[in-house]
Amino acid sequence: MFLDFNFASIPHIIFGAGRLNELYELIPKFGNNVLYVIGGSSLKKSGKWDEIVYAMKKKNVNFSEISVTGEPTPTLVDDAVKNFRNQKIDLVVGIGGGSVIDAGKAISAMLPKIDSVRNYLEGVGSKTHDGVKIPYIAVPTTSGTGSEATKNAVITEVGIEGFKKSLRHDNLIPNYAIIDPQFEVSCPKSVTASCGMDAFTQLLEAYVSPKANPITDALAMSGIKRMKDAIIPVYKEKPSDITLRIAMAYGSLMSGIALANAGLGIVHGFASSIGGLFNIPHGVVCGTLLAESTKMNIKRLEQLGTKGENGLLKHAIVGALLNGKESFEKNNIPHLCSILVETLEKWTKQLNIDLLGKYGITTTDIDNIIERTRLKNNPVHLMREDLNEILLNRI
Repeated sequence: MFLDFNFASIPHIIFGAGRLNELYELIPKFGNNVLYVIGGSSLKKSGKWDEIVYAMKKKNVNFSEISVTGEPTPTLVDDAVKNFRNQKIDLVVGIGGGSVIDAGKAISAMLPKIDSVRNYLEGVGSKTHDGVKIPYIAVPTTSGTGSEATKNAVITEVGIEGFKKSLRHDNLIPNYAIIDPQFEVSCPKSVTASCGMDAFTQLLEAYVSPKANPITDALAMSGIKRMKDAIIPVYKEKPSDITLRIAMAYGSLMSGIALANAGLGIVHGFASSIGGLFNIPHGVVCGTLLAESTKMNIKRLEQLGTKGENGLLKHAIVGALLNGKESFEKNNIPHLCSILVETLEKWTKQLNIDLLGKYGITTTDIDNIIERTRLKNNPVHLMREDLNEILLNRI
């Protein structure tokens, strides 16, 4: 039996410790006028920014910079485009976490346009982006969103009528992605934890998605295998271990490629709705809801009988891997599904992932969150009371 599936293109990937230096050889291929989109203070404190500035001056490259703090908003993107549209930018380079990578991606996409990014956001605007952009290089400094390998930029506006929506086109995938795990050695513990759980959520949700295919399965599993033994020690006692950082960076990259092709489930459905209503880090939402959501998915899959067998099998395979096993008997599936949930619960505690309540979310907000939440690629349909229970247990 032949399978039908699609697989989106990926960037030219440059992966490995110390490979940031290859950025300086790439830039002349695009031109001599570069716009850097960077994060807050962490990049400059690490000394990496000084190295980049030195390299740019040595090669006589003209460059400008803008800083991004927090998740990119329509205003941030529009203001950046307004300031740089007439400066004949040849290349945009984003260096930072997922929010910075998304901001750079959106700016590169909107520099050729004359109107607001809001007009092109899914579910917000009425226009579809045509894919024309300024070339873009993504350099992630955290292991989380995998945005360096995706075709969308997530734009957020927080408020009563807020949203967390995507600017999307196949051509918005970065031209190059440079993943240098040395960047992540200085990553704050809380960011390592929340971003790590975001990446693992993406790997798991892509793996159990109804849109999964043999390629996304292979990518997701390879990421899970590497992250499972790295996420706790790199957080607790070995933040400078480059081998662990490489494993985390690889898992994050695989999660981005997998999600771009298989989609995501209920955890990211919640993250989209909650992120538009509250100022809460995306990784915290994913990390705090992953175990509860997985438990509910397994419960509903078990009730489907034979229709839920494949979904349960996939959850069991991940549970077995987290338990150090590559194979198992069919009658062990329920036990291994339980191990998966128990491990995720343990990670949530070990990584000190906050409850939603810390960010001002209360039980009175649950109905509004549920109204905005979509389950497009969840492995099983969840009812309103299921969503209510998941949220209630993490407030």
